[in-house]
Amino acid sequence: METRTFIAPNISCHHCIHTITRELKALTGVREVQGDVTTRQVTVAFEPPATWEQIVAVLHEIGYPPASS
Repeated sequence: METRTFIAPNISCHHCIHTITRELKALTGVREVQGDVTTRQVTVAFEPPATWEQIVAVLHEIGYPPASS
């Protein structure tokens, strides 16, 4: 299983975290999503068939793209 942590600058409330969680967990292979409104940090644990590229694509689609590092 792979775990990635990123900042999503567009997070402003708990509803944002709920939306991110719901949409990412809809991807087969995403096992866990945790987010923090204060830090705007999200951690995603996933395994195949989910890929980081798929996760990033969903985040862009729903308006919460990860910040560039």
